[in-house]
Amino acid sequence: MRILFTGGSGKAGRHAVAHLVAQGHRVLNLDLKPLDLPGVDTRLADITDAGQVYDVMSGYAGFDELEPGTGVPRFDAVVHFAAVPRILITSDAECYRVNTLGTYNVIDAALRFGIRKVVFASSETTYGICFADGERRPDYLPLDEDHPTVPEDSYAMSKVVNEATARSFQRRSGADIYGLRINNVVEPHEYARDFPRYIADPALRRRNIFAYIDARDLARMVERCLMVDGLGYQVFNVANDVHSVDRPTAELIETFYAGVPLRRPLGPRESFYSNARAKALVGFQPRHDWRDEIGG
Repeated sequence: MRILFTGGSGKAGRHAVAHLVAQGHRVLNLDLKPLDLPGVDTRLADITDAGQVYDVMSGYAGFDELEPGTGVPRFDAVVHFAAVPRILITSDAECYRVNTLGTYNVIDAALRFGIRKVVFASSETTYGICFADGERRPDYLPLDEDHPTVPEDSYAMSKVVNEATARSFQRRSGADIYGLRINNVVEPHEYARDFPRYIADPALRRRNIFAYIDARDLARMVERCLMVDGLGYQVFNVANDVHSVDRPTAELIETFYAGVPLRRPLGPRESFYSNARAKALVGFQPRHDWRDEIGG
């Protein structure tokens, strides 16, 4: 596939781009900073400027595409990860502006150019737990995509709006538009650095619902979404199968979630952040258990 990937220079994006290239896809990165990856060109552009987005989406992905003399090829898919990645980086209003306007521009341009597959990054924060003022607990466990999304912060608000925007574009166009409610992304080098602290103090993971997603598994989820057609509008929780702490499920429930209803029995290490829909609909199969990454 010929893929436009926005935000490919970021923490999650660079792993996804590298994986897609390794699978034989042609990827053009749209970002504010270059990505140092052989075989991938970066177009420096601002997603909040519709003209720049339209220009990149209708342009060449590299000098080699000039050679056939048959004009600019069309992208087969767009993966949209570009965003202000959390609160407390920019002003709240700027975070909201960039993320909502940028997503509108990217999906709008994709559909106007006839692209029928868009995958975009939403967030675990939509559930209102991660950046809450004080403690917020899930309404029930395991937390699935039907759980209410009523956040209080500008970043999560922007992601909820982006989901509504995507759903509206999909209804008008009939294209496939899939949103990924991505949990806390962990790169390979971060296991040895961070997980000993999580073992010592599980409360550090409360705001992430004790879950995580390995950056390489997130890349595989992106690929699965690109390969599976015909689902219309969908949102998927994206997380690994197990908790990110060294405590059994029953102990975590007793300590942190006493009184929270359980909708079904949970395995002794099963994540509270359900990835069942992603497994069922696109065949997602995460591979990286944090215990293996730090030597058991």
